[in-house]
Amino acid sequence: MKQALDFLLSYKDIALATVGLNGRPMIRAFQIMKADGHTLYFATNPNKAIWKELQANPAIELLALKGNISVRVGGDLSFSVPDALQQEIYNTNPVLQRLYPDYRAMTYFSMEIDHLDYYDLTPTPPILRHYDKATGQYQDLDPYRK
Repeated sequence: MKQALDFLLSYKDIALATVGLNGRPMIRAFQIMKADGHTLYFATNPNKAIWKELQANPAIELLALKGNISVRVGGDLSFSVPDALQQEIYNTNPVLQRLYPDYRAMTYFSMEIDHLDYYDLTPTPPILRHYDKATGQYQDLDPYRK
């Protein structure tokens, strides 16, 4: 899992998928603001549609992709991020500081990784690895299985 997390965190810009308020999938470019072990942290403007979507359905998936490697991660969100951590996220992100006058203008959430898929299509056969939090297992999958 370390290989997959290292890849994911080396690309802060990711695609984040939610369930829209109309029940249809929504995908956006987003940034991982911080990672701590298997927990990823995010920030957004509380007036954006994504915030309402996340509160209505906290299940998300995200995807990082570069070349032949991709990492897909999913889980449920927590809306409880300690104030000190919110300040740290704001203070270490110049874009947030440029767009918002204070860390309290943002809303923060986190996701503990529930499942993770690491794909490397470079070798033959490709490398496909899956992590499942419920089992704690990280297993290689047969890329040709049905």
